[in-house]
Amino acid sequence: MKAIIQRCMNAQVSVNGEVVSKIGQGACVLIGISSKDNVKDMEFMVKKLLSIKLFDDDDGKKWKKSIVDKEFELLCVSQFTLCNTWKGNKPDFHLAMSSEQSKEFYENFIKLMKDKYNPDKVKDGVFGAYMQVSLQNDGPVTLELESPVQNDNSKKAQPVLTNTENGEADR
Repeated sequence: MKAIIQRCMNAQVSVNGEVVSKIGQGACVLIGISSKDNVKDMEFMVKKLLSIKLFDDDDGKKWKKSIVDKEFELLCVSQFTLCNTWKGNKPDFHLAMSSEQSKEFYENFIKLMKDKYNPDKVKDGVFGAYMQVSLQNDGPVTLELESPVQNDNSKKAQPVLTNTENGEADR
């Protein structure tokens, strides 16, 4: 999994000219899901997004408080284009998880995020829709985060094995 985290004063997602989600201060997070991602990647990403120190403390010390510490909001937007490679000048998205699989994966990611934090403070866009995302970046601060499977180039990714009895995927 890959995330682009933008610290923001506010953010919103619109579909067909209608605002479908909006937040106040917090972070707008673009989420890319690769074909190699599994539950461990999801758990890592949720834990990290909720615990990274993006904000100042009450004394003005930089990078001391997390979204949870400050009780700020998160706006998550699924974005398969983060899992791109290049074929000349044209982007190629064969590394992204298929839309059928990634929809369920993304919904489980959002559910886990809400389970681990305040569900009212976690918002998202409309999976698979053509969206307009707008935000007022705070800083500006924009950071990239990758789950260990995506970030560890020294290890080959293990194939996903499906348990046919219950349909769960394991590595």
